[in-house]
Amino acid sequence: MNIWFIVIAVMVASFIIQRVLQSKFDKYSDVPAPGGLTGAEVARLMLSRNGINDVDVVSIDGRLTDHYNPSDSTINLSREVFYGKSVAACAIAAHETGHAIQHAEGYGPLRLRSAMVPVVSIASNIVQWVLLLGVLMIQITPALLWFGIGLFALTTLFSFITLPVEINASVRAVQWLESSGMVDASTRPLAADALKWAAYTYVIAAIGSLATLLYYIALASRRR
Repeated sequence: MNIWFIVIAVMVASFIIQRVLQSKFDKYSDVPAPGGLTGAEVARLMLSRNGINDVDVVSIDGRLTDHYNPSDSTINLSREVFYGKSVAACAIAAHETGHAIQHAEGYGPLRLRSAMVPVVSIASNIVQWVLLLGVLMIQITPALLWFGIGLFALTTLFSFITLPVEINASVRAVQWLESSGMVDASTRPLAADALKWAAYTYVIAAIGSLATLLYYIALASRRR
């Protein structure tokens, strides 16, 4: 019962955080950035000043779909961020560029996360089916449920390894925006606030994954 309470609480918290993040992004998208550059220009300037010349900045569809893709060395920015000149656009663009800088520097947690991607991708595709079969057949083949738990543990570990990667990218973003004059004393807290709420989505996802993992472990242990 305690684990179910945690799972439900995490789901509610995740919903609230997503709503607040959307609200913050909308609010800060109306605040012009003092630097006067678009998100794409911020990303390219940040790359250049860090000596990175082999990463492309491209526009993609969607809202808050921004991400760095290490496999093809691209910073993918949603149109609102790519063309936007707001505090929100600059903050998100700088955050994603922070990942590119992590990649160039060989940042440890990012290297570990990238190394886990192939295995976690496979685990994510089959883990729910394995867990379902494991629960249904627990009296016959209890090892199947434990195998599913092992797969889910990998995805949970991946969630926690993601946390320092995201937090570090946000720290880099805010520091660079301030040092380069892209934000000033009045807009720096806004950029930091937007990225803080974005980071909360990863925190709550990791907690939710851990709570679910503990639930399956408790279930398997009771049926032994």
